Amino acid sequence: MLTDIIKTDLTVLFCGINPGLKSSDDGHHFSGRSNRFWKVLHQAGFTPYQIEAENDTSILDFGYGLTTAVARATSRADELSNEEFDHSLEIFKNKMNQFQPKYIAFLGKAAYKAFSGKKDIPWGLQDEEFCGAKVWVLPNTSGLNRGFSLENLVASYTEFHKNIF
Repeated sequence: MLTDIIKTDLTVLFCGINPGLKSSDDGHHFSGRSNRFWKVLHQAGFTPYQIEAENDTSILDFGYGLTTAVARATSRADELSNEEFDHSLEIFKNKMNQFQPKYIAFLGKAAYKAFSGKKDIPWGLQDEEFCGAKVWVLPNTSGLNRGFSLENLVASYTEFHKNIF
């Protein structure tokens, strides 16, 4: 299992759908070589340098944290069942109530769709809060997400960064 990197009162808690197999094996978030998270985070202005996956805990130094909606590691997020999201919802809510981030940034629409019960989720800031946190939905940085180029990802994350600071 992949350990959350979290503490109270974070500015942003980035929430991936679930760990990839490599990240789970390595014990570091977004460690798959095709995942663009760390590069995008830096290029969008969240960090002054690109964090390497093996130094993922240093994200706390910038007021950000990392978690996943579902704990089970898979090679593809679409391998998760609706029941797994349903089972994870209470665990996730308890975590949000305990740590109280200002923003939850869902990476991809799948987890937020499952947790909110909504069928149509727009990108960006959502109308409602989740456990007292503002919610922003960003494209997933997985290398399997071919619908978003690096430039598109950086633009989306930059828009989020500009709106929270």
